[in-house]
Formats: sequence, structure tokens, C-alpha cells
Amino acid sequence: MNLHELSPAPGSTKERKRIGRGAGSGQGKTAGKGHKGQKARAGRGMRPGFEGGQMPLQRRVPKRGFNNIFRTEYAIVNLAALENVYENGVVVTTENLLAKRIVRKELGGVKVLGEGTITKKLTVQAKAFSASAKEKIEAAGGKAEVI
Repeated sequence: MNLHELSPAPGSTKERKRIGRGAGSGQGKTAGKGHKGQKARAGRGMRPGFEGGQMPLQRRVPKRGFNNIFRTEYAIVNLAALENVYENGVVVTTENLLAKRIVRKELGGVKVLGEGTITKKLTVQAKAFSASAKEKIEAAGGKAEVI
């Protein structure tokens, strides 16, 4: 096989449409743009959201709310999930949680919340704990370590 013998797979390439090349081509005269108007002109780029000079929606609707750029977003884990998955005396880390697919993305770290009950003695290492989660883990004989 040589370079000059290579060709694309049948049906994988398409001839480009040659517009404005005579009436017989099917795309002559107005070249598929209809008759006159803003959309038929050369260089007719309209930005997304342009409404023909009417006050656009994004400017008619009032501004509302606030996004704090310094906010840390945590991946959340409830105690009920830890109770179901882990055995007694295990050290629960972020890596463990990712491996067992309890947490899908690490984000800014893992925060443990106190929904559900826990009976197993676990050492849980996370970025943050809710007060109720910490209380329940320690009541079960485990440790809540902030990393």
C-alpha cells in the first residue's frame, strides 16, 4: 500500500454545496437565502440573543441574587451511606469513597452529614463534618478527623 492509494471510506466524505453558481445548480440567483432582508446580506452575523433591535430578554429581566466566587462546594456523604458500605473498624478516606462510587467527584473535599444512624466504629477522614454527624460517629465509638 502506498500513499497515493489511500482513499476515505465510502460515504464518509461529502461534496461541498456550491451555491450561487447558476439556475441549473438549484442554488443559483439568491443562493438559498430567500429575498432581501438582513439575513440575505453579506457579513450578517447576529449575536446570540439578538432580537432585531427590541430590548432583549436578558436586559428586560431584573438582576437577582449573588454568586460567591470564594464558596467551597463539598461532595456530600450521609452517615446512612457509610453504615451500609463499610465494615467495623475501617478508616474511611476520600479515596475510599471515590473507589466505592459513594462520591462521584471530589469537588472541594468531602463533607459528612448526619442523616441516618451509624452503629459501626469507623474512623472518618473528611474536609468537614456537620455537628450531628460528628456527634453520631463519636457516640458509636468512632473518630471524626478533619483533614
